[in-house]
Amino acid sequence: MSLLFEPITLRELSVPNRVWLSPMCEYSASDGMPNDWHLVHLGARAVGGFGLVLTEATAVVPEGRISPQDTGIWNDEQTDAWKRIVDFVHERGARIGIQLAHAGRKASTFRPWSTAQGTVPVADGGWPTLGPSPVAFPGYDTPAEMTAAHVADVPEQFAAAARRAREAGFDTVEVHAAHGYLLHQFLSPLANSRTDEYGGSADGRSRLVEETVAAVRSAWPDELPVLVRLSGTDWRDDGLGVDDVAAVAGRLSALGADLIDVSTGGVAPASIAVGPGYQVPYARRVREVSGLPVSAVGLISEPAQAEQILVEGSADAVMLGREALRDPYWPLRAAHILREKIGTLPVDSGVGMQPQYARAQWR
Repeated sequence: MSLLFEPITLRELSVPNRVWLSPMCEYSASDGMPNDWHLVHLGARAVGGFGLVLTEATAVVPEGRISPQDTGIWNDEQTDAWKRIVDFVHERGARIGIQLAHAGRKASTFRPWSTAQGTVPVADGGWPTLGPSPVAFPGYDTPAEMTAAHVADVPEQFAAAARRAREAGFDTVEVHAAHGYLLHQFLSPLANSRTDEYGGSADGRSRLVEETVAAVRSAWPDELPVLVRLSGTDWRDDGLGVDDVAAVAGRLSALGADLIDVSTGGVAPASIAVGPGYQVPYARRVREVSGLPVSAVGLISEPAQAEQILVEGSADAVMLGREALRDPYWPLRAAHILREKIGTLPVDSGVGMQPQYARAQWR
């Protein structure tokens, strides 16, 4: 059997294959409410054979949104709206997770296709931002430094969101501690110049991430996994390197994290050598040092490439982002290319060709 289409079990959650949909912001919500766009975006990838479908960065509080058009999960209405989407994905045989996020100093920004860029003014629907230190991300407003009370609130904000996620029926939660958002801001010396217990040393800078993962783990059912996305490098000599991040992952393992979703960058402008699978070596190193399962992401586009990543032991699953936007049915195509049968007709416990599409099977 192809490793790509072998099930993987995390705690008591069995995921039918190792082709997963990476979280991707859609900038299409109003007041944090997921809608038909999100149903079709996520549902189409479940129909297309992805074993685990992850939502976009979903804010745990209103001021944690990257843009005013981000989804959230801080109230009952949002929880109910997510349940509709969760139910549809489950009906297709896939599993679904929610990425819990707070953007910190990178919040309240215009969505990418807006004619304006940078921080959205309060008069135009934006809000003042917070960060570990009054250090701006280039092109954005300078955040207010978070007080001790602000910092103390963060773990419970994530935990409360996790409880709502379970009410909605999600199978897993992912704590977003990457891409220069709030938890990554605390981790990186490029954004954190605090002198209290949440700054300074590597142990101080990782304290909030550890407290947040511990709080989410306590709020989440023991039988279901907690994932964490980390940036494996800041791509700068004065920022985090992969061994720094791998050490953090090892501490998160002891706190109940079950898999590290390894991406890179985002906390500050940097020169990045981009190419096929360019982030995979960082996933492999985090896996080696932490002992945790990992997923790899970043310009993974070909079935043989994805299979090789698993065969060589660089990762336990692969995340597809841009390729999944181009081809919502990538797993079905990959199964054909690798001559792998996934699921059955009609669909039962596995993700595969949906009965409505059975006539489209390759002969």
